[in-house]
Amino acid sequence: MDDAILVIDEGTTSTRAMLVGSEGQCGPAAQHELSASWPRPAWVEHDADEIWRLSLKAARTAASASPDSIRTIGISNQRETIVFWDRKTGEPLAPAIVWQDRRTADLCAGLREAGHEPAIQQKTGLLLDPYFSATKIAWALDHWPQLRAAGDRLAIGTIDSWLVFKLTGGLHLTDATNASRTLLMDLKGGWDEGLCDLFGVPRGALPEIVDSAGTLAATDPALFGRQIPICGIAGDQQAAAIGQDCLAPGDTKATFGTGAFILTHCGTVPPCSANRLLSTVAWQIDGKRAYALEGSLFVAGQVVSWLRDSLGLIARSAETAALATSVPGSEGVRFVPAFAGLGAPHWQPDARAAILGLTLGTGKAHIVRAALEGVANQGAELQRAFASDGAIWSRLRIDGGMAANDFLAQDLADLLALPVERPANVESTALGAAMLAAAGCGLYGSLREAADAMGSPLRRFDPGMPEQARSRRIAEWDRAVAAVQRLGQV
Repeated sequence: MDDAILVIDEGTTSTRAMLVGSEGQCGPAAQHELSASWPRPAWVEHDADEIWRLSLKAARTAASASPDSIRTIGISNQRETIVFWDRKTGEPLAPAIVWQDRRTADLCAGLREAGHEPAIQQKTGLLLDPYFSATKIAWALDHWPQLRAAGDRLAIGTIDSWLVFKLTGGLHLTDATNASRTLLMDLKGGWDEGLCDLFGVPRGALPEIVDSAGTLAATDPALFGRQIPICGIAGDQQAAAIGQDCLAPGDTKATFGTGAFILTHCGTVPPCSANRLLSTVAWQIDGKRAYALEGSLFVAGQVVSWLRDSLGLIARSAETAALATSVPGSEGVRFVPAFAGLGAPHWQPDARAAILGLTLGTGKAHIVRAALEGVANQGAELQRAFASDGAIWSRLRIDGGMAANDFLAQDLADLLALPVERPANVESTALGAAMLAAAGCGLYGSLREAADAMGSPLRRFDPGMPEQARSRRIAEWDRAVAAVQRLGQV
């Protein structure tokens, strides 16, 4: 494999690495599962040192397949998760607080009641929700005294910052896509002093904001036997959108992983949502930003893991498509997978999951089908919100582990009344990081050229559900969500 890109794809449940060739061909992935801890209900933490050790292990394994061919490194990462470390020793000072963590719900509610949300949304494109990094930082600084005690040695960053710091031996930087998910960055500028003051975040502990592609850093030669330039960095969802060739306004992708994330490219002007969608940086190159509108669902593929690991209804995730098609319908069962609250467009962190409409005739196939339909229903709900903000989808490209499920892909097409396209190469996140790195190191003259050369063939799912059935499904879902919202108030 000539002119290979070593991609580190650090996710919520695992960290992986692979070599990606100049035409988009992906080598075998070296993958390691990540442990997580739940010290209290709705709290989620990672061991930052484990993330680093296993990411390096995966990268070294992937690199060993063709070490001399590696031209550059690209990084994609779970977003919003926040790490605290000592910049002198390079050691973590506390657990990493994961994006799914909801411990700051009360803090967000208090800031919202105090009237801060409109100004925050105008500056950052985001809403006051525990999902984002700033309130996690504020909580940690208030509850973990070792962070304040670190003084000027304290470094705070998202996972990309943590990996770059360790890979380079001390550089503290983040790309604009990750910075845009913290509630601390002005969408049109850099770290905002007023927001840092509001959340009590020391500006000096934050990383430098840099481009998503270019000569951004270089590895410590001791790690891979030579210095390798790091030329591409992006949050996982932005990387997936790039890997799906969503480079023009209106292009839309949905990643179905642990959660589900839908991005519509909006060009060079930050969009403003009236439907509680998020404005985010799609990428930054040569100091110029492109923007996207995003809807985030906290739980998607994780509902299948729950069916398997907690309920034992299935032995393998791959069984769900066959089980779902083994019955003609869910027989009125509706599954709202709000295990970590309701995401866009509701943003209700206190909501909880529910299975509604059970009868004595309900079997496991109905529950499994309702779980998959619940994920598709959330996608259709977001489609309506995007349309209300003027972002009309002409097609949807899907990726992520759950996108391999043919039942889900077809159900999405039916509910959206749109073609759904799935790439043959489902490694969209890794591919997007590779495209950024390929453009950043000069292997291609632009991101457009990199996407044209490294793209993947597509499989298309066309809608076939009668309009009456589609309308009924959507109405049933709306009633189920309303019931969950009422239950959350009890």
